[in-house]
Amino acid sequence: MCRRVTVGVVDSGFSRDQAHAVDVAAAFVIESGMLVQREAGYDRVQHGTETIRAILGAAPTVRLAVAQVFTDRFTTTPSQVAAAIHWLLAQRVDLINLSLGLRTDRPVLRAACAAAAGAGVALCAATPARGDPVFPAAYPGVLRMTGDARCAEAEWSRLQTQYADFGAFVRSPDGRVAGASIGTGYLSGHIAAYLTAGGAPDIASIQRHLRGNARYFGAERRTG
Repeated sequence: MCRRVTVGVVDSGFSRDQAHAVDVAAAFVIESGMLVQREAGYDRVQHGTETIRAILGAAPTVRLAVAQVFTDRFTTTPSQVAAAIHWLLAQRVDLINLSLGLRTDRPVLRAACAAAAGAGVALCAATPARGDPVFPAAYPGVLRMTGDARCAEAEWSRLQTQYADFGAFVRSPDGRVAGASIGTGYLSGHIAAYLTAGGAPDIASIQRHLRGNARYFGAERRTG
């Protein structure tokens, strides 16, 4: 029996044509140096829109809870992302997609991720395939996701490198966005599909599912 699954999305919002899949949304913004919660607006930069398309492409029946943490520019703060995570936990989401990465470790963000782990909610966070760690992907217990050019839309890879745990299809459905953020969206969609089909929601079971059903194993080896 299929179960209802809600994916929390921390990003730039959603488009009008995706509103039918969104149950609840809120924006977390900095105004006069203060973090405040506002009504979410439609996506202006299309990053959240493309991430959601990737999620829905892999799991078309899921419901969405959208936390908007950036609007006109691809910038946000640890406090905004942390507030978004806490809010999504209050919405009782099944997993949270974070197709973003911050360069700085902050206690407020670390605590929010620990709260998600304590609640048994999987965090899927984007990380570069190589390079310096980013947050929240670098925190313990967070699933580190990236793009993998070997993967088709229905496939993913088990990387298990020092940089990333899993990789997936690297390009958004319309081809305008590519990289770790889209790979993370597809992986969240694959996890949501597994949960919809009745898969166990704990982190260990999710990891076993991803590891056991990966199309590729290890990092891509390039020659030349």
